[in-house]
Amino acid sequence: MKAFANEPFTNFSLPENATAIKEALAQVRQELGKKYPLYIGGEAIYTDEVITSTNPANENEVIGFASKADLVLAEKAMESANSTFAYWSKVSPEERAIFLFKAAELMRQRKHYFSAWLILESGKNWAEADADTAEAIDFMNFYAHEMLRYANPPALVPISGEYNQMKYIPLGVGLVIPPWNFPWPLWPA
Repeated sequence: MKAFANEPFTNFSLPENATAIKEALAQVRQELGKKYPLYIGGEAIYTDEVITSTNPANENEVIGFASKADLVLAEKAMESANSTFAYWSKVSPEERAIFLFKAAELMRQRKHYFSAWLILESGKNWAEADADTAEAIDFMNFYAHEMLRYANPPALVPISGEYNQMKYIPLGVGLVIPPWNFPWPLWPA
């Protein structure tokens, strides 16, 4: 396993990088205007009520329509997450880390594509979108490394007559309302 290193930023003064982001923007523009479901327990749920996302630089350009959750769907999501927690909490830290490492690699392979979505949906310039995408990749890699580090807690100072051990345990499910201008909000789970 490679040591953690920050994802490098893209140098858009290089013609091949400027061309790549322009191509990604053209691809994303072909995908605009779709309706997106909520995903709860692996099930795609489309709702009648939606949140319309528009390009802040051109409010006539609709990015897409996100299905809007209500209290009932939020509760369903929490129940699904809680039931999944019973299984997921028993998955080894190594296996969980592999998921994050793989997600980071997949995002790295499509870095300009994710940045293009940020450019259009959040009004970011190329460099800001690239930095946010790089940071999302960093988060996944960093937390995967941390998960592996926590899997092997440090040795405790021995005290005569005592048997002490330190073990990290999964605590449960939480609900987060993330910032809308950042891809894949990730915090340690």
